Amino acid sequence: MMETNQQFSVNSNIGDQIPNKAKKGKTPLQLAFGRFVKNKAAIVSVFVLLFIILAIIAAPLLTDQDPEKSNLLMVEQGPTNEHILGTDSSGRDIFARLLYGGRVSLIIGFSAMIFTLLIGVILGSIAGYYGGRVDSFIMRSADMMLILPFLILVLVVVSIIPKVTISIFVTIIALTSWPSLTRIVRGTFLSLREQEFVLGAKAIGASDLRIIFKHFIPNAIGPIVVNATLMMASYIIAESALSFIGFGIPQPTPTWGNMISEAQNLRILENQPEAWIPPGLAILVTVLCINFIGDGLRDAFDPKSSKR
Repeated sequence: MMETNQQFSVNSNIGDQIPNKAKKGKTPLQLAFGRFVKNKAAIVSVFVLLFIILAIIAAPLLTDQDPEKSNLLMVEQGPTNEHILGTDSSGRDIFARLLYGGRVSLIIGFSAMIFTLLIGVILGSIAGYYGGRVDSFIMRSADMMLILPFLILVLVVVSIIPKVTISIFVTIIALTSWPSLTRIVRGTFLSLREQEFVLGAKAIGASDLRIIFKHFIPNAIGPIVVNATLMMASYIIAESALSFIGFGIPQPTPTWGNMISEAQNLRILENQPEAWIPPGLAILVTVLCINFIGDGLRDAFDPKSSKR
């Protein structure tokens, strides 16, 4: 029984990998943080991502240009003192659109990730903990959603809606991408449901909610965190892909995907690289940072990471 407790209890798992002197007086969260800061790629990614976020937040201080205002007298102008990265095919300032577009892209990625987490964790917890008909119904619903490719499903739904707003776009993504996380959470819960420490908690009269939040969720936090970061990165890419083909957030609202869609014009692609390279690099760097942070968090919460 003690061996099982050590295998599946977060507190024991993390503590068993650390010498007694090092772990004395430290909480599991502090031990996990100590592991995270040792991951150089993750720490560098945190600072780079923070720089991007701060630049996006400080957009009004960095430029006084309106990202949605067109000026047909300044169409496809090169970089100047007034327009650092020039203007696009509608005469809008590219630098302003880069900053304000980052807000939209990150809001979409983060919000969709949060809503997907809520749906996936709740349904996965219910399916994995209670099992039976409830589990069967949830899993069959997830299987039906997984039959259809994610981007194709989103594309069909978006094409039906006349005008896609940020909130609608986030809702569509969350409602079509929860099955994968639900299956992961369910699998983790099924592996824990019959363990001795869970049976012991039930024997002393612990409620289902207490068991789920005290024992199950902490043991599933690693897979959940890693998948959350991967989902956020994939949602940013999904928004860019849909915007590139004209099914994302409509113009003139700036997003990084909308800006890259300008490169469909061969003239801009060849003669105005400043119109599409900056948003492309922004997407690349942001997604890489999020993935590296996810890897760092996975190693921090994984009790076996110190043996790798």
